[in-house]
Amino acid sequence: MTVGLASNGDGEVAEQTGRLAAEAGVVVGADGLARPAWAASNPLLREYYDTEWGMPVRDERGVFERLSLEAFQSGLSWATILRKRPAFREAFDGFSPDLVAGYGEADVARLLADARIIRNRAKILATIQNAGATLRLRERGGLADLVWSFRPAETPRPHTMAEVPTQSAESVALAKALKSEGFAFVGPTMMFALMEAIGIVDTHLVGSHRRGSSGVWPGEPPNAAFHP
Repeated sequence: MTVGLASNGDGEVAEQTGRLAAEAGVVVGADGLARPAWAASNPLLREYYDTEWGMPVRDERGVFERLSLEAFQSGLSWATILRKRPAFREAFDGFSPDLVAGYGEADVARLLADARIIRNRAKILATIQNAGATLRLRERGGLADLVWSFRPAETPRPHTMAEVPTQSAESVALAKALKSEGFAFVGPTMMFALMEAIGIVDTHLVGSHRRGSSGVWPGEPPNAAFHP
């Protein structure tokens, strides 16, 4: 997930707002829990942050879904994707790689006509292409194993959003590996966002109640109990 701030039409004000958000650390909500600013106010983003983002996803369908949604999110806000996620799941048969890989022109036309999702032909075709690539990877361990093999030796410890990386040596290598396997829409920045979302790296801000909650990084004790 790439978090972005919507513009209010005033470029200077929007730039200043974005800079202040990046410089900010955690925000303590009315419930007493500390979160980054992007997850502190919008109820949909707050729920996603508190229950899903950064928790380990190791199954093929789950990784394929998140890989696909990261591609659709490119250029848009993650809140938009979350609002449309139920429709995406319905339109793409629960992101079953077996089913999506078999989509033909009739399915592409169906998806382009579905106003509930992001109707971008290139991204739709990439999702179908990536489903086929996912099936081929099964002979060599599978998509989830490949993605998780790029887990770094250490995870970032950001105190502010400005300190959160947008890519890493591992995300660059992952993007290259996926492209060599026939995947599309898998750039280094997008792959770092995927690594954050599925728990390969922990970029929860230090002080957030979610820091260390994934259990992937034993040297990162959780700041508060995690209650899904």
